[in-house]
Amino acid sequence: MEILLNLFDFVMHIDQHLSEFANEYGVWFYAILFLIIFVETGVVVMPFLPGDSLLFAAGMLAAQPNDINVWVMIGILLVAAILGDSLNYTIGKEIGAKALKVKIFGKVFVKQEHIDKTHHFYEDYGAKTIVIARFVPIVRTLAPFVAGIARMKYATFFTFNVVGAILWVVGLVLGGYFLGNIPLVKDNFSKVVLIIIVISLFPVLFQILQQRKSKTN
Repeated sequence: MEILLNLFDFVMHIDQHLSEFANEYGVWFYAILFLIIFVETGVVVMPFLPGDSLLFAAGMLAAQPNDINVWVMIGILLVAAILGDSLNYTIGKEIGAKALKVKIFGKVFVKQEHIDKTHHFYEDYGAKTIVIARFVPIVRTLAPFVAGIARMKYATFFTFNVVGAILWVVGLVLGGYFLGNIPLVKDNFSKVVLIIIVISLFPVLFQILQQRKSKTN
């Protein structure tokens, strides 16, 4: 429970934590961002790491007077997101269902229901799921894994992987860069994070409503 509370605090105040990282680690701050995004997108048992809020907060931080170059940061994060999805695809292709049995702190972090939900996304959107999933927590981490299990053609996967990474990273980082220092946004960052999370869940809610509608027809 303490781990979850610490994670929740990190996500809700990620702007403050990133600022501390930048001040303490200097140029290694880029490596920290790379590692978080790479692990969240590339390791199937880590779907709980922050993604959307981290990118937005990183953009906010880059807009402040400091040594952080927003374009260098975007380039590094793009590489992390593309390589992460590619690793996850490979894990799914080579290991598949065995990865679902991996336990951390005695608990299975990748639940079958999450895999099933991701399968439904593929049924509805096909290969475009790789792009759409970038904006959906949990599904973002599982989509490339499921693509690997299904042995999607790598050329197709890689194309949508790159497109999704560009839209996700560039969109959220520049969103934070240009909007983050508006007083209303800056002073209510925790609420902004919640709004980002709610918006990112819209595709899931839409799918659930569609499924219920189809069952009633």
